[in-house]
Amino acid sequence: MLKLLSLIVIPVIGFATLPIHAQTMQLVTSNEDYVVTNVFSDVDIFDFIIEIDAPLAVGTYDNPPIVTVSYRVMGNLSPGTPSEFPAFALERVITGEEFYAQGSSLQFEIDEAAVLDDGVQVAELSGTDVVFKFDGKEIDNGRFHPALFELRGDGTGRIQNSNNVPSQNPLQQVEFGEEYINDLVFDAGNTTLITGVVPDPAPEVEPAPEVEAEEETSSDSGGLFSYLEFLVLLSFAGAMKFRKKSLKT
Repeated sequence: MLKLLSLIVIPVIGFATLPIHAQTMQLVTSNEDYVVTNVFSDVDIFDFIIEIDAPLAVGTYDNPPIVTVSYRVMGNLSPGTPSEFPAFALERVITGEEFYAQGSSLQFEIDEAAVLDDGVQVAELSGTDVVFKFDGKEIDNGRFHPALFELRGDGTGRIQNSNNVPSQNPLQQVEFGEEYINDLVFDAGNTTLITGVVPDPAPEVEPAPEVEAEEETSSDSGGLFSYLEFLVLLSFAGAMKFRKKSLKT
């Protein structure tokens, strides 16, 4: 019986965790990357972090799938703006789905000649005029100040309020730049706008090899194998008892 039991193979289960997230693109920029000139109002603090759900690659991105959008714009406003606010501090942290649903958009094209190893500089975006456009326009959300952020390949750009519609009933509208306008100057060849991001995968655990149960010789072996012996012997004893009872009857 022990010889029979010694053939039992007990598998030891291990789990190998595979990465489940593909590479994404991350756009990061702020006022510190530019020389900012106030054209209207004094709004010169801004930053953007956008995670795009696509690997870093050459191509045209017209409202690409977005994981998250996080941006802020803040500053003092000139008198007589449609909002009549003296100042504002706008901060938005939303999903890509929410971003597009509120009326916003994102467009850029990575040129075929772009060298992607060090990220994408503005000079590596295609276009003859505006090569990057983030339009945070919002409709019927009560906000006057979501931004229109545009960059040109010649190293100039602008950030201003978009043509937002704070309310549809009653109708409230604000035209481009009626709240604030800032001109931007930067080095297009050295201003990195987009990088590829690969999330750290969970550590892989190699599955343990199968272990063949060996015949135990020690009197105090215990454990799983002794328990299996006990079950087999118990079953055998029960069968013998049943056989003796049958013979008596």
